[in-house]
Parts: sequence; C-alpha cells; structure tokens
Amino acid sequence: MTYSNDLKNAMPVAPLKLLVLNSATELGSKVNNYLVGFRNNVNNVYHNDPAFQGYVEKDYLFKFSVPRFNSGEGKAVLEETVRGKDLFILTDVCNHSLTYTMNGYTNHMSPDDHYQDLKRVIAATNGKAHRINVIMPFLYEGRQHRRTGRESLDCAYAFEELTKMGVENFITFDAHDPRIQNAAPLSGFDNFTAHYQFTRALLHAESDLVIDKDHIIVISPDEGALDRAIYFSSVIGADTGMFYKRRDYSTIINGKNPIVAHEFLGNNIEGKDIIIVDDIISSGEKTGGGAFGGIFVWLCVPNFGVFGSYVIAIAVMLISLVLLTERSIFRGMKRGGRKVFESAREDARRYHDNQQKRQEKRALRRMDKKVEGVVMDTALKRREDFSGDEINEIRPRQNENVPEVKKKESISVAPSSEPPLPE
Repeated sequence: MTYSNDLKNAMPVAPLKLLVLNSATELGSKVNNYLVGFRNNVNNVYHNDPAFQGYVEKDYLFKFSVPRFNSGEGKAVLEETVRGKDLFILTDVCNHSLTYTMNGYTNHMSPDDHYQDLKRVIAATNGKAHRINVIMPFLYEGRQHRRTGRESLDCAYAFEELTKMGVENFITFDAHDPRIQNAAPLSGFDNFTAHYQFTRALLHAESDLVIDKDHIIVISPDEGALDRAIYFSSVIGADTGMFYKRRDYSTIINGKNPIVAHEFLGNNIEGKDIIIVDDIISSGEKTGGGAFGGIFVWLCVPNFGVFGSYVIAIAVMLISLVLLTERSIFRGMKRGGRKVFESAREDARRYHDNQQKRQEKRALRRMDKKVEGVVMDTALKRREDFSGDEINEIRPRQNENVPEVKKKESISVAPSSEPPLPE
C-alpha cells in the first residue's frame, strides 16, 4: 500500500477548519480548493463512518474578522464555533500591502502587526479547539535566531509564546535556522525546504541550464547560508563555494565589526553558471555587498590590481548613473564648474570693494590706540636709607654729625732695625 493510500484511509484527528488571515488570502484560497477537490474525489471506504464526520465539505474556510478601533488597537471575533475542530491558521507576516487606519492616518501592517493578529485569533478560540496548528511560510523574526550581544531573542521567544498559548504544531518553510525549535522541544516544529520547487522553476526559466558539477556551482555569500548551499548542491550534484567575510574584531562601527575583505573558498568558476543561495528577503544587502562585491573583487584585483579595480568600479558607477538617469554626466560637470566660477568671481569682486573700507578701519584703530595701566616713576632719587651688610653700602647718614677734618698728618711706617726681644 502506497503512502497516498495510507493518507486517504487515515482517520482524521478532528473536523478540519482552515483559518486564513487577511495576509494570506490568495494562498489560503488555493489550499482550500485543493482540500475540497482531494477529499471529494478520494476513495475512502470509511466515507460514511461517524469518525469521518466533517471529512468531506464544500468549504473548509473558517469565518472570523479582525476589526480595529479608531486608536489603532484591534481584536479578533470568531463568527462560528471552533469547539472540537482541528484548526489550521495560515498567515504571511511579510505581506506589507495591507493597511489600517489609526487616528486618521493610513499605516501599512508590519510583521509585528501580523504576529499580533495571529495571537488574537488564537486567544479568541479560548482553548475550545481540539488542536491548533500554525502555518507560517516565512518564519517570524527568523533572522533574529541567536544572541550575539545585549539583544533580544525574538524568534525563539515567539515560538515559545505560541506553544504556551496552545499551538501544538508549527509549520514553516526554509527557516533561517530551524534550531529555534529548541525553545520548546516538546512541541511540533516542521521545517520544509523548497529545493525541489526551486530547481523545477529554475529549469523551467532556463531551459539550457546543465545540472552537473562541470557546468554549475552553488555559492553561499557567507557562513550562515553554507548548510543550505551544501544541501542544495548535494541534491543537484554540483560543487559548493563560499565567501568568507574577514572582519576587524578590534573595531566596532554601528554595533558591528567592519568587514575587511571577502575571501572566496571554492573551485575555479570560469565558464560555469553560478547559483547564489541565501535569505534574499531578509538579507538583500548581503547579496549586493557580499556575493556580487566579493566576485568583483576576486576577479578584478588579481588582474588589474587594487588601483585598477577602483578605476573600474568608478567607471561602472558613472555608466550606470548615466543609463539610469538618462542624462549626460558632462552636462552636470559643466553646470557645476560654471557655478564654482561665478561664485569665485563674486567673492573676488566683493573683496575688492571692501578693501578701502578695511584700510580706513585699520587707520582708525591705530589712532585710537592708548597706553593704559600702571605708570612707574623713572626719576632718579637719592636713597635715604643705606642699610645693608656689605661694606660698599656703608655711607654716612644725612642727619649724622660728622666732624670736619681741618689738618691732615701723615706718619711713615718703616721696618724696625732693633733685634727682637727674647722670649
């Protein structure tokens, strides 16, 4: 007995209901039409068994609404009973086209708004559903799957929060890191990869594509997508390459360590078709600056050097700018040069006109200069007090009575010729 027959004869857990939020209306309609066609055409011998009550229906969509108040707050209202149903809730948190009005302003719904609506409908079931399953094609906060600093773990906390609200099974597609299921290991977490669908769409779009390791290579722009690239290359039998981002961990710019260089690890890619595998929706900046920039550096630097690569990059930027704007770059350069010339000529004329005024102001400043401050007496006066310890400072005082010398006598002093006295 094949797996399809087992699925056809499997006893359902409970009557199925599909609750499709507004963000996934188109996808939910396709799922509902497939279920209606599959269950109406299935050959089930237990079709009339009471255990299969509600198995075949004309419509599996659950009726509900999520209105909002004028303040922007919302609520979920169930328009039919959910008691005993196997409820599957389908939501797309990346649908930014939906809007709502708050205080007269139109706002686009963010992933946080979609996640809040999901919690509202789960809370509205009030625990009466037999089982609650959530189908979220793009994992909410899937990029924030690990903590690298003082930051929140939004993805793991969201999954843990849903399990505490009663969600038994969580289904997503190509999760950035399926290890977030460790936040609630006793709950169901199914991550479906879409490599088969991707390969089928790629071959349909590129009919001349040759799938083998001699003509194609799968490249990961960083270490985070390496597991996905390895799995995809293993499925199609191709080689794998990777760009390694060498960072400067001694410097922090905007909370991140800057990338010093992109190093390519892999075989020669000359003449091969390249498939770049990464989370394009949530990391578009990496594919532009990581893969394409890394390939450009890897190809140009060995052949043209660093300076030549800069020249080529600038030339490509200028050509792209001309093609996008459809305007000549020389016209802008001519207009800019004319503005600079007119500005310089106006400054020179203004400087010449003000030169006479500046000379007059300098003459007035020289005339107005005055010496102000402490004035010292530089006249020489006779000192009244000659006090001091040095001999040359001993002088007769002014009021001291000194006798006048009237007669001068001199006495000659000569050595004596007499013998010295005995001792």
